This record gives sequence, C-alpha cells and structure tokens, in this order.
Amino acid sequence: MALDRGAPVRGTQSFVHTLAACWKRPSLTALEVLWRWAFGVPALALMVYEALGVWRTAQVDTASLRQISLLDPIGAAATLTQTAMQLLPPALRVAEWLAPLLLVVWVVVSSFGRVLVLRRCDAQLHSRPATLMLLQAARMAALLGSFALWLACLQVAAAVAVNGPIAEGRDPNLVLYCAIVIVATLGMFTLWAAVSWVFSVAPLLAMLGNLGAAASLSAAFRLGPLRSRLVEINFVMGIVKIALIVLAMVASACPLPFESVATTQFMACWYAAVTVLYLLASDLFHVVRLVAYLELWKSHDHTACILMSRAAPDSTTP
Repeated sequence: MALDRGAPVRGTQSFVHTLAACWKRPSLTALEVLWRWAFGVPALALMVYEALGVWRTAQVDTASLRQISLLDPIGAAATLTQTAMQLLPPALRVAEWLAPLLLVVWVVVSSFGRVLVLRRCDAQLHSRPATLMLLQAARMAALLGSFALWLACLQVAAAVAVNGPIAEGRDPNLVLYCAIVIVATLGMFTLWAAVSWVFSVAPLLAMLGNLGAAASLSAAFRLGPLRSRLVEINFVMGIVKIALIVLAMVASACPLPFESVATTQFMACWYAAVTVLYLLASDLFHVVRLVAYLELWKSHDHTACILMSRAAPDSTTP
C-alpha cells in the first residue's frame, strides 16, 4: 500500500487510495471487528440486563407513555419529565459502577486491539500496549469532556427556548430549541474533528518510534506540514460517519410503507441486519483512517527522522 513519494500527497488522496487497499486486505477489518465486538457484545448484553432491572425498579407508568402525542408537546414533555425522574435515581446507582467498569475494560481491550491491527498492517511496528492504554485513557477523557460541553449547550438551549418561555407563561419555542441543538451539535462535531486527530495519530507514533505516552503526544503536535493532511483525513472520516448514519436511517425506513403486510419478525430481522451492516462499515473506515495515517507518515520519511530524533530521549518510558 505504498504511496508515490515523488509528489505531494493530499490527505484525501491517501484516504481514497488506502480505502481501496484495505478493501483488498479484509483481514485488517476482520481483526478490527473481532476486538470491537469482543467488547461490544458482552457490554451491550450487560447494559440491557441492567436497563431492564432499572425499568422494573422504577415501575414506570407505561400507559401514560402510550398516550404521548406530538400534537400536545407540553403534555408530552411533562410525561417524559416524570418518567425520567422515576428512572434517574436507579439509573445513576447502576451507572456509578457500570460506567467506570466499561471504560476501563474498553481502554484495555481497545489498546490490545489497536496493536493487533497495526502490527498486522506493518509487522515492523513496535508493540506498545501499555502506552496505548494511557493514550486511550487520555482520548476518553477528552471525549467525555466534549460530551459534557455538548450537554451544557443543550441545557442552555432548553433554558432559552423552553424553560424561559414557560416561566413567562408562553409556549415553548421548539423550532428555536432544535435550531440551537443542531448548531451546537455541528459545532462540537467540527471542534472534535479538528482536535481528535492528535489522539488518533499518537498511538501510531508510539508504535513507529517506540515512544512513551508523553513523547508520542508531544510528537503529534510537531508534525509540521503533515498536520493539515491529518486534519483533512479526520474531517473526511467525520463526514463518512454522518453519511453512514444517514444511510442506515434510510435503510431502516425502507420497509415502513409495507408495515401493514410485514411481520414483526421480519422488521426485527431487517433492523438487525441494517445495524450489523452499519457497524461493519464503521469498523472498516476506522481501519482505513489508521492505515491512511500510517501511509501518509511513510510518504514523509524525512519528517519522521527529524521528529523521532527529537523524541528519542523519551522512548524508554512506558
């Protein structure tokens, strides 16, 4: 999968080239699917089990939920608020131990999985699972911070468009609320795409140069002309994710015109198939991004040599 090193390579050019190359090497995607599903299937089963326990403990009034109508947004909001207040206390008690457990297991499993995939792609890479665990923990902390900021934006939107008008005796402005939510979501998406490439390329730098966590993060900020190409690839990945979500929604809606003749079993199988296809496509593009980073790095060996020489004193740290 080597690129032409005689001419400048744009990030999107390397991405498209690597997509075709990864398609010809299904073992890379198979490894990615293996480690992700090895974590995801038990984690999902555990969350479903605990969610059913929370639902039974809260004793939710399902009859009022069935009566929710979009024609009565205030009544629907009141019913959903009451239901949330019933579910929140037992859900928080479960989340106190379940969320940290899943995060720790994800950090460990994803680190070993990332090592397996990258070394399958290039056997000369160093195996640094402990370093990747530290880097993955840093990435998860940044991701949780972005979600916290996004939730804060949603609270501001609710205060401006819903709570404020209700307090003044007016109807909530749902159009304004949706507009603020959409703008905040796109803004957070753009911000994360602009900065998250650091956490994606740092594990690769650690395995390329046998670096520690601090050294690889430091090296990620000193990529010079490669930085714009890596950001470009990251933005493309974000657009691809949105496109996959839209395609999955469209595919899920395809049987709805035939709902009167389709059986419940068929609809369940259809939705399950769409979900599996979405996850497989998502895993494929995760591999493509990693390999695109690797190939783009190899196309700038002179930069790699300079960067590794600067980071060499820290290469013995975990």
